[in-house]
Amino acid sequence: MNKIIIYCDGACSNNQQAQNRGGWGAILQYKGRSREISGAEKNTTNNRMELLACIKALEAIKNPALPVSLFTDSAYLHNCLVQKWYLRWQKNGWLTANKKPVENKDLWLRLLARKDRFPHIAFHKVAAHSRVALNERADQLAKEAIEKLL
Repeated sequence: MNKIIIYCDGACSNNQQAQNRGGWGAILQYKGRSREISGAEKNTTNNRMELLACIKALEAIKNPALPVSLFTDSAYLHNCLVQKWYLRWQKNGWLTANKKPVENKDLWLRLLARKDRFPHIAFHKVAAHSRVALNERADQLAKEAIEKLL
């Protein structure tokens, strides 16, 4: 079947501390071919890197009409998309149930705009560090990107 498979992951060294570094990595597979992408930022969080991995992977797809299966080990990313937390956030003016601003709104807006271009996209949760080869490779790409920031 002509389906794009994506595994994405984010990582952060010294998460939520000043002067931290984060990285993201993604692997896209289609018709037996693989493409790896990655990047890094300073002063970020693990959740931002998880979102950015997904965004960058979807941005790399040239034909949004193809079915996409995206795998992530991030409960934050997966649950928001599958349980559609974003619908409530949008309805509440991008405030959480506790009336606090939604964290990472800028990236959620980018991701939702990108996701909406794909009529056939499915999000899947994979356990972190569970020896799923492509998930482990996405994690490695994210960590290697962090090291390049040094």
